[in-house]
Amino acid sequence: MKLEDKLSRIPAKPGCYLFKDQSGAILYVGKANVLKNRVRSYFQKSRPFHPRLNALVKKIADIEWIVTDSEVEALILENNLIKEHKPRYNVNLRDDKTYPFIRITSEDFPQVFVTRKIVRDGSEYFGPYTDVKNVRYVLKTLRQIFPIRSCKFQLTPQVIEKKKVDLCLDYYIKKCKGPCQGLQSKEDYARMIEQVRKFLRGKTDELSKELKRQMADLAARMEFEEAALVRDRLKALEQYRNNQKIVQGDFKDRDVFAIALEDQDACTVVFKIREGKIIGKQHFYLKQVGWKNDAEVLEEFLNQYYFSNQDRPQEIFVQTALESASALESWLTRESGRRVRVVTPQRGEKHKLVQMAVKNARFLLDELQLQKMKKEQTVHFTVLALHRDLNLPKPPLIIECFDISNIQGSDAVASMVCFENGKPKKSEYRRFKINTKQTPDDFAMMREVIGRRYRRLLDEKKRLPDLIVVDGGKGQLSSAVQVLKQLGLEDQPVIGLAKRLEEVFVPGEKESRILPEKSSGLRLLQQIRDEAHRFAVTFHRKRRSKRTLHSTLDDIPGVGPTRRQKLLRVFGSVKNVAAASKHELMSKAGLPEKVAEAVKEFFEKNPL
Repeated sequence: MKLEDKLSRIPAKPGCYLFKDQSGAILYVGKANVLKNRVRSYFQKSRPFHPRLNALVKKIADIEWIVTDSEVEALILENNLIKEHKPRYNVNLRDDKTYPFIRITSEDFPQVFVTRKIVRDGSEYFGPYTDVKNVRYVLKTLRQIFPIRSCKFQLTPQVIEKKKVDLCLDYYIKKCKGPCQGLQSKEDYARMIEQVRKFLRGKTDELSKELKRQMADLAARMEFEEAALVRDRLKALEQYRNNQKIVQGDFKDRDVFAIALEDQDACTVVFKIREGKIIGKQHFYLKQVGWKNDAEVLEEFLNQYYFSNQDRPQEIFVQTALESASALESWLTRESGRRVRVVTPQRGEKHKLVQMAVKNARFLLDELQLQKMKKEQTVHFTVLALHRDLNLPKPPLIIECFDISNIQGSDAVASMVCFENGKPKKSEYRRFKINTKQTPDDFAMMREVIGRRYRRLLDEKKRLPDLIVVDGGKGQLSSAVQVLKQLGLEDQPVIGLAKRLEEVFVPGEKESRILPEKSSGLRLLQQIRDEAHRFAVTFHRKRRSKRTLHSTLDDIPGVGPTRRQKLLRVFGSVKNVAAASKHELMSKAGLPEKVAEAVKEFFEKNPL
């Protein structure tokens, strides 16, 4: 079905839509309250101009949609589809790393520790924490307040009963109550873990009152040593609370979100406010924001954030109104069991709080942009060393290296690898099948490959490399220079690198240059040459194995890979296939009559 026909059939209902390219790969996943209006808006001439949006629309070859009962269901489905398919044009977290969480394991005596890996085994996760120092500080404070076990043993009833785990130092310094030896009950440990959860959720006021009651009860029972331990924990908690800034007098739980956009990058800042106090700040870099505005990017981020975060507040402050705010509110209310509101403050202290988050987001994004500019402008030291050693007109930021691979001229191939600022750029690697020579003539092969490569670059008006490296000595270099002159590239820097003594040959110089053995520039040349050799040899082996695996049966019309395998499986060898009668070919191998006749005719003309 044509794309135009599909557009006319899209229903006016809530749901998700998937844009696909010609190969069927999913390019983009979106949701809409009215699918028909949203999807058709991408193909209207009046749509906002943006290069990335235009690139997406040009690649759309197919559309798939999934109708849902409500916008809330569409919200959930969209998040699941994005997680599963990771479409190229959807907003993604910029960082390749995984942010740390604090994990409470699912066992009789849970462990509490920092992790970057989420395991779906019933464990609880608090975070993510974008500041590693902050998460270490939180965990350190936790251990000062609560006597959580630090060992990693599985404390099953059998292990505790048989006392397989010895008491450690933590027990003797009052940092653990010894559940491994049955000195602390499962119920008492569970009560403590519930207090840990309150601490991690920012419920420090409630936790403080609870510890005060616990201390008073212990004192009333004349358990003064235990009461003193609770008192010390209470002091540590109060010190932690005093470090938190009170920003709201109504003591509600809130998350404050703000976003800043620049080109394809964005930064989202989250202020986590619990009981009126800022307990933490997180920031996330996003990429592939494309043509979307602040509200659209922030909405996609919020969906990803709360689907992976169980800590949901009463109110969410955002800097700009969201189109699907009601759907997000409904889903969060359903999941958390209490009313959750998404609010855009317009004035007063709440508006100032959002603006403070906006300033933080803009500052962090400017910092990212500055780092990118510095990275782009910084030339790698190995490139500078090569620039110095070879006395090149400018630092060779882009280097292309060629290598030939063949055995006595057969299955001849060539490779070209590209290094940008001292690092491989694999998207620019190229492989060549040699067309002009089937006899061992590396010089002619080099002329062919150099000609094909740079003739194309000139035709397409693309940037030429700062340095060309050919694997070989004077002969290979002369062949490359000859072709470059024919193309009018007399001034193109090019060298030859001979492997035996690591000699560098430069056009116009009779003697080779020997670069210092410890030179960073020489090491870079060796790395490039070895990578080109690896790439060429891999391609050559692939071609050779493909040729050697070719069967006589492949030359018979109507016999493809499946029928060839079946024939060999039934008859055991090509010789037995040739000797088989037409009837046997049809009855035993299941060949159609015409194909069986073709097999017999082939072996009559080409006897083994």
